[in-house]
This record gives sequence, C-alpha cells and structure tokens, in this order.
Amino acid sequence: MSYQETEAFYSDLYDELYPILRSITGPGLRQSYDIFGRYLPLERLSIPSGTVLFDWQVPQEWHCDEAYLLGPDGERVADMHRLNLEVVNYSEPVDITLSLEELQSHLYSLPELPEAVPYVTSYYKKRWGFCVSQSRRDQLKPGQYRAVIKSRFVDGHLDLAQTVLEGQSDQEVLLSSYLCHPSMANNELSGPLVLLGLYHRIKQWPNRRYTYRFMLHPETIGSLGVLHLLQDHFRQHLVSGLVLNCLGGDPQELVFKHSRNDNGLLDKLLYHLSERDYGHSNIPFSPLSGSDERQYNAPGFQFPVCCVSRSFHTGYKEYHTSLDNKDYMGIKPLLDSIDKLEKIFLAFEQVAKFENKFPFGEPNLGKRGLYPTLSFFSKERTSQLDELNHIKMLLNYSDTKHDTIDIANLQGKCVTDMQSAISKLEEQKLLEMI
Repeated sequence: MSYQETEAFYSDLYDELYPILRSITGPGLRQSYDIFGRYLPLERLSIPSGTVLFDWQVPQEWHCDEAYLLGPDGERVADMHRLNLEVVNYSEPVDITLSLEELQSHLYSLPELPEAVPYVTSYYKKRWGFCVSQSRRDQLKPGQYRAVIKSRFVDGHLDLAQTVLEGQSDQEVLLSSYLCHPSMANNELSGPLVLLGLYHRIKQWPNRRYTYRFMLHPETIGSLGVLHLLQDHFRQHLVSGLVLNCLGGDPQELVFKHSRNDNGLLDKLLYHLSERDYGHSNIPFSPLSGSDERQYNAPGFQFPVCCVSRSFHTGYKEYHTSLDNKDYMGIKPLLDSIDKLEKIFLAFEQVAKFENKFPFGEPNLGKRGLYPTLSFFSKERTSQLDELNHIKMLLNYSDTKHDTIDIANLQGKCVTDMQSAISKLEEQKLLEMI
C-alpha cells in the first residue's frame, strides 16, 4: 500500500504498529522502522552496544520472546502476548515459583486508575516484573505463582533512522519523534505518524528555502545518539528544531514549548504567529519535564529545538498506561496536527535574513517590472501598492541585521503577507539570503 493522506490509511498503519513490542533497542524497534520505511526513504544509523554517549552508555539489546504470570489456579494473571505493557520493559529472564507475598514487590499497578495497566521500564538496572491493573491485583488470591520471562540481553546496536529533504539552503530544520514505547497511542504513535505526514507535505512543496531532516529514534538515548553523531553538523547548520510528541487527543490547540535560549528562528516565528489565527500557544522551556528537547537544549549544546504537543504539556490521565489507546486518541487529531504544523512551516519558509545587493540608493524597480512606469494609481491597484510597500520595506531593512519577521512587525503585518514580494526580489537578485 502506497502512502495516502486519509484517515483510513493512518488507522490501518496505527493498527499494524500498535501491537509491536518496542523498546529503546532490539527487534521491535527495527520492525517499526521497516514499516515506516515503506512510506519514506529511511537511512539507518547504528551505534554499537557499550558505546559511551556523553554521560550515558548504549545498553545491550533486549530481546523478549515470552513473558507470563500464572496464578495458583493456572490463570494467566499477566501475559505479554495479550498486552505487551504487562511485562516490565527490559526485564531480565526469570522462571520462578513464589508466594503472593514474595510476588508483590515485582508487581506494578496504579491505585488512582484501577482499570489501567501502567507502562514501566528498567533500562539501566537489571530487574524483572509485571504490570497489572489495580482491580486485578486486588483480586489475587494467596498461593503459589509462577513467573516466566524468556528474555535475553545481546550485544547489538542503538538504531536511529533519518531522511533529509534538501532545500535551497544548507541551513537546516530538525524534525524528530521517538519510536520506543510499546502499545500506546498518543504517547508513542502520534508523533511518528504526524512526522510521516509532514514529510509528505513538505516534499510536495515546489520550493524549499531550508533543508529538513526527519529523524525517528528511541527517546533520550536516541537523541543522545543523534547528538553524538551530528553535533558538529548541527553547530554549523541547525537553525531550528522541533520534537513531535503527543499530537493526538484533546485539546485542539497545539502547545509549543520553546527552546532554552528562546532565540531560534522558530521561537521568534511562534511568538509572531501567536498574534494571528494559527491555533497554538507558547510555553517557556523547562528541563523538569518534556522529551528529547531537553537533550538538544542541554548547556553543552543549547540548540534551538522546541517541542510541540496537543496534550503532553497540559497533562492527561491516560499517559503511560493502557488507557492511552486508539479510542482515547482517535485518528482525526493527527490529520489536524499535520495541517496546523504545515501551516506554521510554510510561514517558517518566509523567515530569513537577507542582504540588499543594491544598497546605494533605491534600485531601479521599474526596469525590473516591480514598479509602475506610469504615475497613475487607482483603487483597483491597492493590492499592487501593498506589495510595493513590502518591496520597499524589504529593500531598506535587508541590511543583514533585520530578518523578515522584524520587517513584518514594522508594518504590523504577518511575515506570510510578504511572500510574493520576497519571491520577486529574490528572482530579480535584489535580495540574497544570508
């Protein structure tokens, strides 16, 4: 099946991805990349187990074939094949019989959400366990329980995946999302699915001022792997970035968490557009919560990478539980998120600093077809006068100090209002992007 931007396509793709036992390494992650690779050309990047990534180390791959917990009567209290959240992710192997009292320290549940199965991980310390709903846990009877986890740790790789859409400039925008959580909808599949949609939207643009890098990887250790490989490249070329996270469900509004220094082109544009009808709000950076933007904004990097979500920053009770499913998230919000984000990046394409190549006096616009050669103006030519005003402002303030947002603000306009004027001045080689 080829890519289609329809609710049915995204629903089917979601259904294929949802049951996969993903983690930060291993076969489930690679299987998920394979599926996305059918719809965009993903290049794989691999970092061997044991590699030091700043203060972290790539762990061994986790492979888990089976995990179940049998009650005294033989009933399966937990079973990975029923719901892969029911095993603690990265559990070490075990085959043991123990009492209910001994078992309790290996069980995880949420009293405040009695019907939800929690998502629990232990990537960097060996332990084992099972996750159950609190209502199921309360019903467990005394007796002997058998815990079986058929897992193994092997030397392998941390796998990352990327694709790049080249633009007219080598100045780069990073768009990333994580793909490591098993069987959760909003806090797993929404980001990569929206990333896929954005790739196809941006690919169809007739022109791209900027180069766009799309990345899928596991959360935290994956972004550290990206920085390990690309930090020097980013220092030279990265002008803005955006982490896509929790883009399904409610509310309707996109919430953008800004970068640490709040000085990237996207940061500036988001404030500029917030005064117009672009369907988003802005919150400041904080390292206390969030996703991979915390790694990109670490003090040693301070890259201008923001994070966008519909519900993560505001919080939702289904987070990291079995309640975060397709019924909760829905598919239509993903298509809406794609629409809103494309609209913002179409505006982003108009954000740049230019140099006026004819700065000594006003250039002769008439001979270039940019100024009327007859001194007669009528009401019908109001739109032409508006564009002419944009041309004059762009030429005067394209002094390598002001960007197009600054120039739009001087006129009380939106940067997108100047799109035609910018294009004509570039075509006539009157402006050159810095």
